[in-house]
Amino acid sequence: MTFDVRLRKEAEQDLEDAALWYEAQSQGLGHEYLGAVEATLSQIAENPSMYPLVHRSAHRALIRKFPFGIYYRVVGNSIIVIAVLHGSRHPRRWKMRS
Repeated sequence: MTFDVRLRKEAEQDLEDAALWYEAQSQGLGHEYLGAVEATLSQIAENPSMYPLVHRSAHRALIRKFPFGIYYRVVGNSIIVIAVLHGSRHPRRWKMRS
């Protein structure tokens, strides 16, 4: 069963900000970042329980090649993405969103 993935507005903004920053560093890097995020979201949709719980019912999936984590909850048949944050960010930043 594949779960439906939904991004909260804050998570969409996280993605946009990071992609723009990477693209400003090197042309094409922002697209590479978004591709890595998409690949991770596909893995989450296929098997959301493969990633560890990090706080209550929230999971974190690390993005390959980029120092970011996708924080999400499983709600029924849906994956709700709470945040997509750089690993150096304080954990309270995403916890305040949930």
